[in-house]
Amino acid sequence: MRIRVRRTGGFAGIERAAEVDTSGRPDADDWHTLAEAVLDGGNDEGVDDGGRGVPDGFSYEITVDGRTVHCGDPRLTEAQRTLITRVLKEGA
Repeated sequence: MRIRVRRTGGFAGIERAAEVDTSGRPDADDWHTLAEAVLDGGNDEGVDDGGRGVPDGFSYEITVDGRTVHCGDPRLTEAQRTLITRVLKEGA
C-alpha cells in the first residue's frame, strides 16, 4: 500500500509532501488500519470538505492507492491527524 500526504497552505505557503510504502514493513497492518479509517471516515461530518480549513491553516491531500481525501486544519479527525503526522515524519 502506498500512502502519500501533501500539505499546502500555512502562513508561509510552503508545500510539503511525503510517501510511505507499507510493503514488507513489520507494522504494515497498523498502517492499513489507519489508512482505511481515514478513507472511510472523511471528516467529522462524514464528507470530504475539499481541504478547506482556516486562513493560514494547512490543507492536506491524503492519497492511498489512488483514493484521495482532502481535509484541513482544524477539522481533522483523529485518524487523519495521526496518519498525516506519521507519513510526514517517516515518509520520504
